[in-house]
Amino acid sequence: MRAFVYQANPARVVFGAGALQQLPAEIDRLGARRALVLCTPGQAAAAEQVAALLGGRAAGIFAKAVMHVPIESANEARDEARRVGADCAVAIGGGSTTGLGKAIALDSGLPIVAVPTTYAGSEMTPIYGITEGGLKKTGRDPRVLPRSVIYDPELTLGLPLAITVTSTFNAIAHAAEGLYAPDANPVVSLMAEEGIRALAAALLALQADARDAAARSDALYGAWLCGMVLGATTMGLHHKLCHTLGGSFNLPHAEVHTVVLPHALAYNAAAAPDALRRIGRALGIDADEVPQGLQALARRYGAPTSLATLGMPADGLDRAADLSVQNQYANPRPLDRTALRALLQRAFDGAPAQG
Repeated sequence: MRAFVYQANPARVVFGAGALQQLPAEIDRLGARRALVLCTPGQAAAAEQVAALLGGRAAGIFAKAVMHVPIESANEARDEARRVGADCAVAIGGGSTTGLGKAIALDSGLPIVAVPTTYAGSEMTPIYGITEGGLKKTGRDPRVLPRSVIYDPELTLGLPLAITVTSTFNAIAHAAEGLYAPDANPVVSLMAEEGIRALAAALLALQADARDAAARSDALYGAWLCGMVLGATTMGLHHKLCHTLGGSFNLPHAEVHTVVLPHALAYNAAAAPDALRRIGRALGIDADEVPQGLQALARRYGAPTSLATLGMPADGLDRAADLSVQNQYANPRPLDRTALRALLQRAFDGAPAQG
């Protein structure tokens, strides 16, 4: 076994059906008294449910979280937290809402409690991302790691199947990159493979019944593991491409992950054979079938397989390729601008993934 260093992130997880009811106790555990509830405009009803549960502990609701955390949104949320005298924040929703909570914490150190309703995984990482001037900048800071995470499968029962599928691919991407990260280790590899297996199995069950409570629980379990992997390892080509496409072209986050993942894995396949073998084993297919197998899986569930269908402009592919080789992320295969431009074209066209 090769030498490695494993730095575990501190994490408190409350998991189970009905776990949301533990939220007031989690706020009390932090010693907090005034919680600002964060959400997207579409999840205002869920935020109101949380505020009602908190009662006098709720300082207000900020229902303006949006994709990719624009700096303007982050600043407005920070100002609102100060205005209402919040001493903590509760982020209920997906990655956009958790990301907004992290932006507040980065500026103020305000403790965050995350209540995920998708499989984004951001709640388990010290990674933040803020978009300014058309560029999404990411970083790591222990201040942004939520102090407590409440996983309640009941909150995901109504998640539409289309969003379920793309959010699941987003989570699988976290685990896949962790398997070939330069700081991967045996513990991370176990979590990654088990996370992918759990998510793939849950998807199969959810296709038959999107309100299958056991499958929803398994999916959250898988997302938790994949988020842990992302938080413990270095991101590579896949996340670099997705951050570029999302931040610079305002493409939907989970859908971009779904389209790009097979192409990024095909690009890295020859340089990361053990990662592909483990992913294949988790999916029940051969290693050399993984990239196109994931594309087939996306098509089977009706998920997008083309950047063009997500609104990516054809004349933006050259700029995306240029941005992809700037401030490069660690990757098992060197990032070559010509090869990445060809990868982006295949992803744009929805062509088969190939190295």
